[in-house]
Amino acid sequence: MPGLRPSLLPALLPGLAAAAAAVLLAFGAHAVWPAVPAMSFAVGLGILAANLPGLSAAVTGGLAPGLRFSAKTLMRAGIVLLGARLSLGELAGLGWQALVLTVLLVLAAFAGTYLLARLFRLPGEQPLLLAAGFAICGASAVAAVAAARGSRYRDAAAPVALVTLCGTLAIAVLPALMQPAGLTAQTFGFWVGASVHDVGQVVAAAQTAGPAALAVAVVVKLVRVAMLAPVVAAVTLHGRRARRCTAGNAAGGHAGPRPPVVPLFLAGFLAMVLLRSTGWLPLPVLFVLGILQDLLLAAALFALGASVRLRELAHSSLPALAAALLAWLLVAALGLAAAGLAGV
Repeated sequence: MPGLRPSLLPALLPGLAAAAAAVLLAFGAHAVWPAVPAMSFAVGLGILAANLPGLSAAVTGGLAPGLRFSAKTLMRAGIVLLGARLSLGELAGLGWQALVLTVLLVLAAFAGTYLLARLFRLPGEQPLLLAAGFAICGASAVAAVAAARGSRYRDAAAPVALVTLCGTLAIAVLPALMQPAGLTAQTFGFWVGASVHDVGQVVAAAQTAGPAALAVAVVVKLVRVAMLAPVVAAVTLHGRRARRCTAGNAAGGHAGPRPPVVPLFLAGFLAMVLLRSTGWLPLPVLFVLGILQDLLLAAALFALGASVRLRELAHSSLPALAAALLAWLLVAALGLAAAGLAGV
């Protein structure tokens, strides 16, 4: 696995073991409370570990190397395998009108969330990370953009926590609004797929309206996931140009080495999409890849959650919380409008 050298393994093992234990706990909790996705439990366990007396010292001490590896390398591997969930045939089956509406929704949600985050003056690259999470696929998109931009994994901690919080909130709120809004099962499924962040959260919310809603929700969500590739490529290109300008100004016009427009993990994601689309992967293989992807992403999200310090979050992230809640309302409103126009 990239980033893992044998000489580093002893230092990584404690953190990797902690992440593995957290994954087992997260999936065990999900088995007891199926309405809450395992990924949400994984983030919550990481936040808990980072803030409990006794455990917090271990998180910043002996566990830190393995947790950093999990947040970076395991996350990238999980995103590669996420491509195995996507089939070009399934996306085309949604119909061109629904496809166009979903793509426009992603772009509008990204721009709207970014502007809200800038309005609340969120620091650094938090506006970009928050926009990716709300517009595309939750914490996985936050981590993908952070990896492509070279952000520190601690910088992604607050956006991951906020996007997980709002996505979990949607599991309870959206089903409660289905009847008052007079939505059919298919329209509700489109709304959930268009406005809920994580794939697991989409399944948890949509299944409350039956299999017809779930089928539409998953396909719409996969269209949003497919937008991960062009969005990451775009923000990478923007970052490369910005660094080139900065380096050129600082060094008399001589810029440093440029990162690739398409990072390696994103190329792997696209390759998995194409491989899945060929139909060559049998169902048992897809099942195993899906389980492996869930395990890798859960370990990575635990590690990202372990970088959240609640005291720091409370002191510095009230604007981020306000921006996230407004962005959640914005994406929900855009998703409902798209659902009404799609006519599914």
